[in-house]
Amino acid sequence: MNKHPDLHGNAPDKSTIALLLIDVINDFEFEAAETLFKHALPAAKTIALLKKRTDKVGIPAIYINDNFGKWRSDFRTLVSHCIDDDTRGRPIVELLKPRDEDYLVLKPKQSGFYSTTLDLLLKHLGAKTLILTGFTGDICVLFTAIGAHLRDYHLIVPTDCVVSQDARENERILNYMERVLEAGTRPANVIDLKLATYR
Repeated sequence: MNKHPDLHGNAPDKSTIALLLIDVINDFEFEAAETLFKHALPAAKTIALLKKRTDKVGIPAIYINDNFGKWRSDFRTLVSHCIDDDTRGRPIVELLKPRDEDYLVLKPKQSGFYSTTLDLLLKHLGAKTLILTGFTGDICVLFTAIGAHLRDYHLIVPTDCVVSQDARENERILNYMERVLEAGTRPANVIDLKLATYR
C-alpha cells in the first residue's frame, strides 16, 4: 500500500507555523459565561486581525473546538447554532467563523491533542511553531499548550488573544506558560510571522 504524503488530499498546505484557534466557536450560554464574554469579545477582535495577517502569508489556521459533549457535533452545526439562534457568542463567531480553507478539529476533553487528529495534522503540515489563541487561558489553552510542549513544538501565546474568566488568573497562566513551557508571550501585533518570533 502506498503512503499518501498529503493526508489523502486533505492537508495540501506546508508551513512550519500554524495558528490554533481554541474554543472560539462558542455560544457563551453556559453558567457564568457573561463575565468571560466581556473579556473574550475584545480578544476575538484581536484574534481576527491576527488571522487576517496569517491568512495573507499562507499560515494555516486550525480550529480546535469542544464538541459540547455531543459526539454528533460538527463545526457547521456549531457555527449555525451560535449565529442563527442569536446566542450571546454570536458576535465572536461572526468575527472568527472558519473559512473553507481552514482546518477543523473537534476535541472531547480540554487538550487539543487528547484523542484528536491534531498532532497528525501538524506533522503533515510540517509545523514546528504553534501560535495559540482562544478561550480559556487557564483551561483549554493551557492544556493544549502543555500537550504541544511535551511534543516539542515551539509556542507563541499572544497575551491579547487569550482570556480566562479571571483576568488576574489569566495573567498568572501566561506567566506560567512563558516560564515553564518556554512560550513567547507578548501582544499579537509584535509577532514576526516570517520567523514566528517577537520583533
